[in-house]
Amino acid sequence: MVSASLSLPLSNFPTHENPKPLSSPKNLTSNLNPSQLQNAISNLDLTSNQDTHHKLITSSILLKSCIRSHNFQLAKLLHLKLTESRLPLDSLLLNSLITLYSKCGDWPHALSIFQTMDNTKRDLVSWSAIIACFANNNMEFKALLTFLDMLENGFYPNEYCFTAVIRACSNARFCFTTGVAVFGFLLKTGYFDSHVCVGCALIDMFVKGGGDVDSAYMVFEKMRERNVVTWTLMITRFMQLGFAGDAVDLFLRMLVMTEYVPDRFTLTSVLSACAEMELLSLGKQLHSWVIRSGLSSDVFVECSLVDMYAKCGSVENSRKVFDRMPDRNVMSWTALITGYAQGSGREQEAIKLFCEMMLQGHVAPNCLTFSGALKACVNLPDFDFGEQLHSQTIKLGFDGVNYVGNSLVNMYARSGRMDCARKFFDILFKKNLISINTVVDENTEILNSEEAFGHEIEHNGTGPNAFTYACLLSAAACIGTIGKGEQVHARVVKSGFGTNLRVNNALISMYSKCGNEEAALQVFNDMRERNVISWTSIINGFAKHGFATKALELFNEMLETCITPNDVTYIAVLSACSHVGLIDEAWKHFSSMHLNHGIVPRMEHYACMVDLLGRSGLLSEAIEFINSMPFDADALVWRTFLGSCRVHHNTELGEYAAKMILEREPHDPAAHILLSNLYASEGRWDDVAAIRKNMKQRKLIKEAGYSWIEVDNKVHKFHVGDTLHPQAQNIYDELDELALKIKKLGYVPNTDFVLHDVEDEQKEQYLFQHSEKIAVAFALISTPNPKPIRIFKNLRVCGDCHSAIKYISVVTGREIVVRDANRFHHIKDGKCSCNDYW
Repeated sequence: MVSASLSLPLSNFPTHENPKPLSSPKNLTSNLNPSQLQNAISNLDLTSNQDTHHKLITSSILLKSCIRSHNFQLAKLLHLKLTESRLPLDSLLLNSLITLYSKCGDWPHALSIFQTMDNTKRDLVSWSAIIACFANNNMEFKALLTFLDMLENGFYPNEYCFTAVIRACSNARFCFTTGVAVFGFLLKTGYFDSHVCVGCALIDMFVKGGGDVDSAYMVFEKMRERNVVTWTLMITRFMQLGFAGDAVDLFLRMLVMTEYVPDRFTLTSVLSACAEMELLSLGKQLHSWVIRSGLSSDVFVECSLVDMYAKCGSVENSRKVFDRMPDRNVMSWTALITGYAQGSGREQEAIKLFCEMMLQGHVAPNCLTFSGALKACVNLPDFDFGEQLHSQTIKLGFDGVNYVGNSLVNMYARSGRMDCARKFFDILFKKNLISINTVVDENTEILNSEEAFGHEIEHNGTGPNAFTYACLLSAAACIGTIGKGEQVHARVVKSGFGTNLRVNNALISMYSKCGNEEAALQVFNDMRERNVISWTSIINGFAKHGFATKALELFNEMLETCITPNDVTYIAVLSACSHVGLIDEAWKHFSSMHLNHGIVPRMEHYACMVDLLGRSGLLSEAIEFINSMPFDADALVWRTFLGSCRVHHNTELGEYAAKMILEREPHDPAAHILLSNLYASEGRWDDVAAIRKNMKQRKLIKEAGYSWIEVDNKVHKFHVGDTLHPQAQNIYDELDELALKIKKLGYVPNTDFVLHDVEDEQKEQYLFQHSEKIAVAFALISTPNPKPIRIFKNLRVCGDCHSAIKYISVVTGREIVVRDANRFHHIKDGKCSCNDYW
């Protein structure tokens, strides 16, 4: 192992109480503009009678000027002139040439120059330059080996050499152990406080190499010298590891304790932290600072402002900043598109903005742009545009990228196309947790093999990062694959991301949506830092699982910890009240959200209240509430109300609600289906037939109901009356046995849930072919007792199935968790967490 090679006797190396940097030639570089620099090199005569020393000094000054101005082509032209002149190049020029080709990414050329230097010309600058070259070009192992070669050749590293080798250890996670050894060496030789660049390199090494923000911050605190770059670096690294609160605190400390003025990089990072924590008030103050400091024309700062306002729910302000931008890049377009796509009925505007971007043609969309647009497609009535976007992602090669793949999983799952959703999840999973990690694991074992290490790792990267894990967990949550989610969780812990805020939030969401609220709560309790997303996720999880008391307890605890809830938090709270019929509690929170936190209720909040009133049987009060809304109720609100009319068999109000829906969304099949089901429950079969005929004529397709279950990391999907499964015979045999057992306990099939005009005997047969019951039967013959059974359904669970599964839980002694389109049902010992209220 490389780290073992560093255990050389430190007594062989000199230590320095106050080390000084290497002396360098006097800086003779003139302030030449590009035109002057080009003329100077063009007119440089290396064949003149001037002495060689003068020619080399002049060439060195010009070469350094080219490098500092990033005019690499001109620098290469100067190198060509030097080669043709056959002048004997000194160490100063050769070292600059190594740096030149390193910055160009041409490491073979840099290495060839280093190798041509004999021992009389190679100095510490030469070694430091080639080590930095390897570190900068993703050749970390070569950098470490070269560092060891330098030590064996008797050179003692200075601050610049240490900075280069530490940077190599921060570029790859598997070099981190070596980096810790180098850190110990650095402390022994006294160079820790020698230059600010050493501390910055160490901060990066601990963050990038080990995900260890505590050690990085300890280095920051121990640094005697700091500048605005150091403060900005630490703020940025806090943000990247998910510690947005620490990033904001450090920024405020920088303002109070130092005289450094935040630059555009500092403000960009802090605005990102405000966006992450939804600190709109601080974001507005920073916006004011941006204007006063003259940074309002900086495209990166403006992009951060667009993103901050969008993520804080102020899309109108986000659009204002966007419209005032003279130059818009892909980040600004993407931030606003994503802001519109977050919900609140602005999805059409997101698609419109995406199309505008494409039509202008000045800026090409990236993977994040497609991710935002695909997210907007989820709630569009017409799925065609989503398929067109998918085709574009394939054409541009974005379909395998984490963000895009995750959005494709979500889009297909939410549209009922679970096969496609699963397909793209498998692509993401294999790409991120099998292929790449296999490469990393194999090469970790053969770390001493430079050839294998260099060939594989340099081209394949260092494995998943926090964003990768968050995407995978989000996709697993979407399709309910808890087995894969648990594998991702294990990899998260193994990879050192167990404290990452973004990843932990994704874990809470994954476990909640996969039916394991206990695991979600365990993740939440173990978190060192929580933000509003963490609290909202766990509250929403308990709300969806029907544990309203726990959800409201957590909400009160959140308020006590001074975390300000946002509009999404209140949707979770109102949803918790709705699921158990806590009317007074819901009114209290609905009134307080604006009074206490300045949150203006939006359509989703009103829909929650309509759902609560409607499911409680207060249909007249629900209608009055809808009519009192400060804006016109959309199809979501009326669809919610129609569902309540179906539950309470109120045909008159149901017909009115269906009319309201179809006025707003004429092509919405859900309204037709709900009204048809309402008629069917009352035996109005002629009306049912009329609706179905009308749907057929208008080509409105009813979403087919289906259920699925994950067994041994494989998803099994069932439709009503499904006979295509390889174990179909065993499944139906199990169903027959279950039917006999639960009837003995008192189960009576509720044929009101058969929405077809057939004989009662046939209705009972239909009931036992429902996808929920088929999935439960399959689970019973495929999973060991007492493992809980987790079933997922794309629509609301059938009332008869709900009753039958309660009886099944008694005769089998199994806990059965059902996730339907609306909530979770934890069924155990004949009782459900919903208390038959859903």
